[in-house]
Amino acid sequence: MVLTEPARRKRELRRDLLAVRAALAADEVAQAAETLAERALELPELAAAGTVAAYVSVGREPGTGPLLRTLRERGVRVLLPVLLADNDLDWAEFDGHGRLVESEHAGRVRLLEPAGRRLGRSAVTWADTVLLPGLAVDGAGLRMGRGGGSYDRALARVAESAAAPALVALVYGHEVVERLPSEPHDRPVHAALTPEGVHRFGR
Repeated sequence: MVLTEPARRKRELRRDLLAVRAALAADEVAQAAETLAERALELPELAAAGTVAAYVSVGREPGTGPLLRTLRERGVRVLLPVLLADNDLDWAEFDGHGRLVESEHAGRVRLLEPAGRRLGRSAVTWADTVLLPGLAVDGAGLRMGRGGGSYDRALARVAESAAAPALVALVYGHEVVERLPSEPHDRPVHAALTPEGVHRFGR
């Protein structure tokens, strides 16, 4: 398979960004998760949300554990992704960390997902706010993920629906960059949230 120039540059950027994340100490990651939760809960997009689509962080990703717990304690309905065999995403409701199970389709990565009833691929469109993983976000709001395309498909469903949820990517401060290589399927987010604060883009 011949990569386009933007795809090749993305692959190189992913490698570099993942190397920086891998070098983070466990206590840095834990502290960033607590701070990120505090910042997130100050966002108007979450304060007013009845339903939030989120995800369970893995490895050295900005941690979502404290945020998921607090959202549930506040009575927010939280939807989490369930990875399918074709790399697309179904969704299920989060009802506590004790009810998470390992994904059957995650390969070498240990992904956790809800054990409960599957709600369908379009359930992401029910959310008032969608919290997205990412490796970087640029000044135009373009988000770069890990390259599997799962969230590209989910965001395409959101774009095609009548829903207009707020799209917020969770990244580290150094991962907000001036410009990323872009491809036709890339969709901008409305904000990038880091432990240091929020960066807003056009909506």
